[in-house]
Amino acid sequence: MSANGKLLILSGDGIGPEVVRQVRRVIDWLARRRGVSFDVAEGLVGGAAIDADGVPLTDATLARAQEADAVLLGAVGGPKWDKIDFDRRPEAGLLRLRKDLGLFANLRPAMVMDALIDASPLKADIVRGLDIMIVRELTGGVYFGEPRGIRDLGDGVRQGLNTQVYTTPEIVRVAKVAFDLARQRKNSVCSVEKANVMESGRLWREEVTRLHAEEYSDVELSHMYADNCAMQLVRNPRQFDVIVTDNLFGDMLSDEAAMLTGSLGMLPSASLGQPDANGRRKALYEPVHGSAPDIAGRDVANPVAMLLSFTMMLRYSFGLNGEAEMIEQSIQKVLNGGMRTADVMAPGMARCSTTVMGDAILRALDKLHATTLAAA
Repeated sequence: MSANGKLLILSGDGIGPEVVRQVRRVIDWLARRRGVSFDVAEGLVGGAAIDADGVPLTDATLARAQEADAVLLGAVGGPKWDKIDFDRRPEAGLLRLRKDLGLFANLRPAMVMDALIDASPLKADIVRGLDIMIVRELTGGVYFGEPRGIRDLGDGVRQGLNTQVYTTPEIVRVAKVAFDLARQRKNSVCSVEKANVMESGRLWREEVTRLHAEEYSDVELSHMYADNCAMQLVRNPRQFDVIVTDNLFGDMLSDEAAMLTGSLGMLPSASLGQPDANGRRKALYEPVHGSAPDIAGRDVANPVAMLLSFTMMLRYSFGLNGEAEMIEQSIQKVLNGGMRTADVMAPGMARCSTTVMGDAILRALDKLHATTLAAA
């Protein structure tokens, strides 16, 4: 049995190791039952790396990430490291991974499963059947623009400065990802910015419009201001298929869209780089939820977002669509059966721990695999 590729696992902080543990169990299951294996290595990132090595990401770990076919990350951060300088905090390790691996496109799907429709804070008739993909530019914009910093202007006055800046290539490459995804979905892209008050937004709209006309005229394109998009996500979220936007707006809008599903514990993400000559991309997969230090170590975190991030990895990095679908079907079956972690608990459902949820998903996988073999 040969390995399908190199996988680097960075469990990180807080609940990261707990939810990643359930993915490791599924990886072992795939090797035993499906003959699918990976060359798996593990490393430290975030607060765990600070505690061990004094920095949120070592050069050695970054080098291993560069060599891997995919990186699977749990979560970073926590109050333990809040007073550390910004450039050495746990989040700096994640930002460095994104930047140095060239992971410019962040894909965040927001889907409402029928079994969890009552977990959404919105009415069922608004979110039923919701299936949105938000494509967020990840390595440019205000989070990385220069100049930046805090300046002393004298007389007790300080100034905080961040620069929002985008170039044509940065906009075009992420827009291409969005248009290509739309062609595989409902063939509709909504480009989001603030062209009415920001020059970077005006450039964004102009470049997306030009690219659409030149290469993607078969895809429906609309434009929307970011504040209106935030409102429309609550008012009528099913109007959207693929949303493409910049780093700052994407950060906020994707979290808003995530909550339409009822819990951040259900939402995965993928961060992709530019394809090489062989069509392979550097890629990092992580759940949308954070490190949740308030529940860390209690075995109560929802592992579904982590597992769905793994299924995105199977699809985008390894082309294992069948295995990805099996895992997704097994998760759906467990939820349909009424099993819930605390974040999506509802009256009449069976509350379970992280580990018990993992147990149930593995049992569902066993049954699905047996059915598949019997039908073959």
